[in-house]
Amino acid sequence: MIKKADIILAIVFIILGLCASYVAGFGSHQGSTVLITVDGKEYGSYALNKNKTVTVKNGIHTNVVVIKNGSVSMDSSDCKNQICVHAGAISNSSQSIICLPNRVVVQIEGKESEYDAISN
Repeated sequence: MIKKADIILAIVFIILGLCASYVAGFGSHQGSTVLITVDGKEYGSYALNKNKTVTVKNGIHTNVVVIKNGSVSMDSSDCKNQICVHAGAISNSSQSIICLPNRVVVQIEGKESEYDAISN
C-alpha cells in the first residue's frame, strides 16, 4: 500500500536529485588541460586546444588517448570491457574517463572562472 507520506518522500527525493544534477552541471566549465594518470601517478599533462594522440603504456596494457578539437576521448584500450572507449569525448572540467582494469584516468582540468561569488 502506498501512503501519502510515501508519495511526499518520493517527490522530495526527486527534487533533491534534480537540484544535485543542476549544481553538478552548473559547476563545470570548458577545460584547458588534459591530465592523464596511471596508477595514481601523473603520466602527462597536455593542452586541450592542441590536437594530439597519446599512447599510454602501463606494463603490458596500452590505452590510446586522442585530443582533438577541444575534447578528449579514449580511442582504444586493450581492456576487456571497453567501457572507457565507449564513454565518448569529454571537454568540461567536471568530466573524466576511467579505465579501471588498466588503472588509467583521463581528466580535464579547467580554467578558473573569471568571476567569483562576490563579482556582479
